[in-house]
Amino acid sequence: MNRNESKYFNTARKMDEALIMLLEKKAFEYITIKEICNEAGVNRSTFYLHYENTTDLLKETTRYILDKHFAYYSADTQNITQRFEGCEQKNLLFITGEYLAPYLSFIKDNQRIFKVALKHYYSLNFDEVYGNMFDQIFNPILDKFKVPRDERCYIMKFYLSGITAIVMEWLNNNCADDMNAVIKIICDCVMGDRNING
Repeated sequence: MNRNESKYFNTARKMDEALIMLLEKKAFEYITIKEICNEAGVNRSTFYLHYENTTDLLKETTRYILDKHFAYYSADTQNITQRFEGCEQKNLLFITGEYLAPYLSFIKDNQRIFKVALKHYYSLNFDEVYGNMFDQIFNPILDKFKVPRDERCYIMKFYLSGITAIVMEWLNNNCADDMNAVIKIICDCVMGDRNING
C-alpha cells in the first residue's frame, strides 16, 4: 500500500468510526455530513472525495464492521460453505466452540460496535447480510436435515434469537463472565444437552 492509499484508507476508517460513534446517539437519517466530518476531524471536501452521500458511507461502514468481524476467524472457519458441502449430517454443526469463540471474541473486543450493529440492524443492511447467510449456509444445511422449507425461517429465528439473548446478557455484564462458560451455555441450549435436574 503506497502512502496515498494508506492516507485514503486511514481517512475512510476515521469516517467509519465517526459514523459508528454518531449511531450510538441517534438514528442514521438524522446524521448529517457536517456531524460526520466534525467527529472524524476532516473537512467536507474530504468527505466528498470518498463518498457521494451518507448512504455511501453507511454501506462502507457495514463492510468495515463485517471485515472487522471476519478477521477473527481462521481461513478454515471463513470457508464454512465449502467445508460443509461434502460432510456427513452428524458433522453439520457450527454452534461449536470453534465458531463461537471467534464470534464472542469479536463481541468482547468490539462491544460498542456490536451494540451499534444490533441497534441499527436494518439501517446497516444486516438483514440483507443475514439473508445471504441463510441462502448460502443455513439452507444447504437444513436441506441435508430435510427440514421443510416453510419451517426454516421460524426455526432459525428461534435459534438466533436465543443465542442473541445470551450474548446480550453477557454484554450487559461487560463480557466479564468467562467466555468458555458462555460458549457452553449456548451449545447446551442449542443442542439440548443441559440437564436441568442436576
